[in-house]
Amino acid sequence: MLTEALTALAAVGGTAVVQAAGTSAWQGLQQAVAGWFGHEDEERVLIELDRSAHALAVADEAEAEVVRRGEQAAWQARFEAVLAGLGEHEQRLAAETLRALLNAHVRARADGVSSTGDGLAVGGNVEIRADHGSVAALRMGNVSLGNPPRPGPPRRRPR
Repeated sequence: MLTEALTALAAVGGTAVVQAAGTSAWQGLQQAVAGWFGHEDEERVLIELDRSAHALAVADEAEAEVVRRGEQAAWQARFEAVLAGLGEHEQRLAAETLRALLNAHVRARADGVSSTGDGLAVGGNVEIRADHGSVAALRMGNVSLGNPPRPGPPRRRPR
């Protein structure tokens, strides 16, 4: 099971793929992502990235959002699968490499957008949703669900 930080990193990776497709940043990100997946899979990943870019390019206006979300989710799942299949040390190294790759891509795309430490930089929108009384966030601390207590002492009604 991946930590929230690794899941968020994979989501940023999926978003970066979708945002770069069809732009001047595509070739650089495409090569970097394929390299991150490894030499044995590089050619296969390049083909999959080309398929994704093509699907995004040919989607008509009515289906563009559905295709975009589908491609983002598919690439997020690919990143998650690789990270989940690694041991703790290799996972940490792969995450650092992916974070650096994505930060470099974001800096190339957006003037001045960057992060430090274990932060994530996103050039564009990040959409996080919670359904059915759940909670969702890019980073989350302690959370409690329910109604908050009433502030102060109860008021007395005049007679």
